[in-house]
Order: sequence, then C-alpha cells, then structure tokens
Amino acid sequence: MTSVAASSAVPRGLSRLFGLQRIRVTLIAAGLLGLLLSLPSETATYVVVLRALIVGFAAMLMFGVFEQWPRTLRRVPRSVLQLIAIVVVIPLAAMLAYTLTTHDYEQFTDDQKRAMAAGFGMLVFTGILFAPWIAVGAMLKQRDTFAREQALAFELERSQLERSALDARLRLLQAQVEPHFLFNTLANVQALVDAGSPQASRVLASLIAYLRAAVPRMHESSTRLDQELRLVRAYLDVMQMRMPDRLQFSLRVDPAAQALPCPPMTVLTLVENAVRHGIDPSEDGGRIDIDVMVRGERCIIRVSDTGVGLQASSDGLGTGLSTLRERLRLAYGGSAQLRLLEVEPRGVCAELDLPMPS
Repeated sequence: MTSVAASSAVPRGLSRLFGLQRIRVTLIAAGLLGLLLSLPSETATYVVVLRALIVGFAAMLMFGVFEQWPRTLRRVPRSVLQLIAIVVVIPLAAMLAYTLTTHDYEQFTDDQKRAMAAGFGMLVFTGILFAPWIAVGAMLKQRDTFAREQALAFELERSQLERSALDARLRLLQAQVEPHFLFNTLANVQALVDAGSPQASRVLASLIAYLRAAVPRMHESSTRLDQELRLVRAYLDVMQMRMPDRLQFSLRVDPAAQALPCPPMTVLTLVENAVRHGIDPSEDGGRIDIDVMVRGERCIIRVSDTGVGLQASSDGLGTGLSTLRERLRLAYGGSAQLRLLEVEPRGVCAELDLPMPS
C-alpha cells in the first residue's frame, strides 16, 4: 500500500521531470526574475528574460534528475543532493545563457564588458538566492501531498478492514439464525410424526421443497423482499399443515416494496417468533397478518399475531429478535428500526422500519 501511495504522489519518468505544474512555476518564477533583472540593465528585456528562463529550466532539470537518480542513497539525503545540484548548475547555465545570447563579444567596450560581467554575477547570485528556496517549497509540497495520499490510503484500507469485519460478524449472526430456524422447523415435523398425523408426509415434503429454496439464500449477504416473502409463505404453509385449525395468515404487500434489498431471514425471523411464541402457546391458536407498506422513503413491515401476547409468553421472544436487531444494525447502521407493540385484546405486532433505496 505504501508503494502505491508513493507512486501516485510522485510519478516516475518524464511525466515527473517535465510536469505541467513544474513548468508553470518555472516560467512564472524565472520570468519575474528576468523582468526584475532587466530594470537596471541596458540589455534588451527579452534577452535578460531569456537568460533567466535558461537558468530556471536548468535548475528545474537538475531538481528532477536527482529526484529520481540515483535510485538508492545511503549517506546523503536526496533533498541535499538536489539542492547541491541546483547550486552547481546555476553558474554553468548562466554561462550557457550568455554564450547563446551574446554576439561579437570582442567588439564590446570595457564598460559594456564590465556591465555584462555584473549582469552575469547578478543572474548567478539571484538564481542561487531564490532557486533553492523554490526547490525547498516544492519538496515540502511533495511531502505534504504524499502524506495526504498515504493517509487516504490508510483510511481506505482501514475502511475495507472494518467492512470485512462487519461482513464476518454478519455472517456469524446468520450462522446463529440458521440452526435456530432449522431445528425449530424439524421439531414441528417430529411432533407430527410422534402424533401419528397423516399430514406428516405432506408436511415433510413441503419442508424439503422449502429448504431447497431457503438454505442457499441463508448464506447470501442480501436478498430481495419478494424472495423473502416467498419463503415466508412457504414456511406458513408448512406451519398451517401442522395445525390447520389453529393458524390462519394473510400477506398484503405494496408492489413498490418488492425489489427492496434486505438481509436474509429478516421477515422470516419475525414470522417464526410469532408462530413459536404467540400462536403455538395459545390453546385457540390465532392469526398472523403480514403487511408491507411504502411511506415516502421508508418501508414499513408489520407482522401482527393474535397469540398469547408479550406478558403471557413464559419464555420470552427468544434469541431470534435480539440477533435480528444486531444484523439490522450491521446492515443499515442506525437507519433501520425494529419495534414490538402489544395488540389489544391480545397479541404482538413486530414493526420493521427500513430505508428505501435511493
């Protein structure tokens, strides 16, 4: 990860040596320096500016070359090597600039030669005075950019690790739900077999067909609400075969909510709790109504039963709902809510409030 951040902050090759930002800074700094030096000089302004540009680009070239070469340094810090290279190249570049822009030097008068020597000295002095500070500013900016990109890379890696941890925890919670649901359902089938019910074979066949569809989805991190409700209907069909005179149910679903993504076993957990802790303990049985409504940017899922109610249930509502709350927190953060309400004259309403996808 560090190497990736470094390569993105400091690109290699010609793109690093002749970057647009560097060329822009060099043009501005050397141009201003040339204009400043041309004020007391009798030489044409464009000539003085051209000389300053030659010196500026030579310093930029040395800065970039020793930024990449040599690849490894043991004793001298790279920044020190860059500054030394800039200081050394400025007099050489000034000599090259004067050579390229000066003609018929032998015909110059002594005063002109002294003025040219003074201009040469001023160009070298000014270049050595300002160029290293500009280089230091570039180094500090590079380090700041590298630090920011490295911090972003660390933050990205931390977010990915947190996401992986949340996914692992969510799968662990789902693994806790799976045997809880399967063992409860198999216990219902066993009760029919022990009672010698002629419906045992039909219930077992329905259960096998249900599990073939349900078990693969238990390992998925997300499913659609319409798929979840199909499993809920299949589960209630199995339960109704077990106690046909004691369980009635209905599903009313807003078509706009069918494509809503949700964690697997979400609604099924509420329905199973209603059967196990509401309808099953009641001598008269009861009814389960499942209503799915879309209200603006929220989806409301209600699972109401007319069973024994919260207070009459001796063993509470089990671990299913507490596990479901944790799964919802991991999947939605604080944007999903699960509420339990008493129903008069008896029963419980579990209300699930989920955000609709934007």
